[in-house]
Amino acid sequence: MTEPLTEKILAENAAVFDAMISHRFVQDIATDTLSAEVFDRYLLIEGAFVETAIAIFGYAVAKSTNLDDRRKLIATLDALANEQMSYFENAFSRRGISPDPALQAEPRVAAFREGMHAIARDGDFGAIVTAMFAAEWMYWTWCSAVQAAPISDPMVRDWVEMHAAPGFTAQAHWLRDRLDALGKDMSKVQRAEALRVFGHVQQLEIDFHAAAYPKASINAA
Repeated sequence: MTEPLTEKILAENAAVFDAMISHRFVQDIATDTLSAEVFDRYLLIEGAFVETAIAIFGYAVAKSTNLDDRRKLIATLDALANEQMSYFENAFSRRGISPDPALQAEPRVAAFREGMHAIARDGDFGAIVTAMFAAEWMYWTWCSAVQAAPISDPMVRDWVEMHAAPGFTAQAHWLRDRLDALGKDMSKVQRAEALRVFGHVQQLEIDFHAAAYPKASINAA
């Protein structure tokens, strides 16, 4: 019996996945030491990425040949456009922050945005599912692990709870199950590419989260 593709992906990318879920950003949330400045920067770069995520799922809709997949993906697009965008708009207002073009141009932020967009633009449906599985399984894993931590900033706590809630959990597991189903019909080359894409996304995520820290705080660490 062929090993489920996601089990192979997670096993062969264990080092980079563990590096992401034990990232300084995650540890600072778990120990309630994440500064307001860092979370504000994170909100700005993550909020801007939602528009890229909309484009990514749009490519997935276009490249899918399965109506059930398309229905699921359209629902995801609706949630991104009408729920997640609203979350960030509210967060910006509550925290008194506004979009920062210079921060979006930061090389690690730009590399994540452009790297994820390139996977969706140039890859097939399986590559897109792999990339989004990489991102959402990562968030679900660490947020589920730290949700019981005593997080004093209510918006940080809301962010963690949102990614451990039943709706997001279902989305992450749908991506896992869908990728395993796709993996049964993949060639060796396609399976190898899925392993590569997953690892590449994790490294992009590591650098992206590091960009939330101002250089001064990194140098002082």
